[in-house]
Amino acid sequence: MKFDVLTLFPEMFKSLEESIIGRAKEKEIININLINIRDFSNDKHNKVDDTPYGGGAGMVMRPDVVYNAYKSIESKNAKVIYLTPQGKVLTQKKVEELSKEEHIILLCGHYEGIDQRAIDKINPEEISIGNYVLTGGEIPAMVLIDTVSRYVDGVLNKESIMEESFTNGLLEYPQYTRPEIFEGERVPEVLLSGNHQNIEKWRKEKSLELTKQKRPELLLKQNNEKNKCK
Repeated sequence: MKFDVLTLFPEMFKSLEESIIGRAKEKEIININLINIRDFSNDKHNKVDDTPYGGGAGMVMRPDVVYNAYKSIESKNAKVIYLTPQGKVLTQKKVEELSKEEHIILLCGHYEGIDQRAIDKINPEEISIGNYVLTGGEIPAMVLIDTVSRYVDGVLNKESIMEESFTNGLLEYPQYTRPEIFEGERVPEVLLSGNHQNIEKWRKEKSLELTKQKRPELLLKQNNEKNKCK
């Protein structure tokens, strides 16, 4: 999968060189191409923003600069996404859907956002990572790259993905490793039994228990969806 990222701050994406995503890049399973929007400014000072018409605080990214940066990308079949608080909140279902794309273009706004004319011209899908405001779209873009990449074939083994939180609408069961006894607390006996059927049953029970305790709205959502199907 290829990610093209349109950003004013490409240096922020250095963290994606590490861990699972970094290894996937080394194996060329995913490709992350950073495009500096500032390179497409026609201003001698590389200015990319200006004051908003109508007044108000902050600065707005110029439509010509953003659109010229976008046009520099080969994007015949690409999925274009604008990271914005106004977008629909990213969900696990959406993540799995996006992981089937071959090419994703991510547009990162900054300051007070991007001139609406550029947004209208590009016509991206708008996605948010939560109901709060950040200083720019770079961190949301990294979140999207990380979570989508994990579902790309070859990045992780399929067993790891199938048992994660939200994959089946529930939170993941508790995890344990060595030492067997820590600060007087033992690993649950069932996990040491070698009985895979009992382990699976325990994990499902704990998954349901944790979801009821920590995220009961997930169970309510499941029940509502079941009722719609009847």
